[in-house]
Amino acid sequence: MSKWIDIAALEDIPKRGARVVKTAQGCVAVFRTASDEVFALDNSCPHKGGPLAEGIVHGSSVTCPLHNWVFSLETGVAQGADEGQVGTYPARVAGGRIELDAAFLAARSAA
Repeated sequence: MSKWIDIAALEDIPKRGARVVKTAQGCVAVFRTASDEVFALDNSCPHKGGPLAEGIVHGSSVTCPLHNWVFSLETGVAQGADEGQVGTYPARVAGGRIELDAAFLAARSAA
């Protein structure tokens, strides 16, 4: 059974925006889409380390602000001709609050 960590109200992240959550395991970018879905990815682009939370959110993708690589918010996989993947984290909205899976965060740090 997962334990969920409450990190913010859904309204704390603008639509098509993101915020960074600093954890003991590193920085996680939490994204909100135009349709109020939330996704969490590693905040660092595998290409050159660009801060994904500063990227452009469009549909269910984010574009890295440094070199325009596009990543799926659902899978973390680079889109188009680019190759690579960023780590994803279980995220959900419960009662208007965004939550991350604590057990998954801990397991990622042990890997």
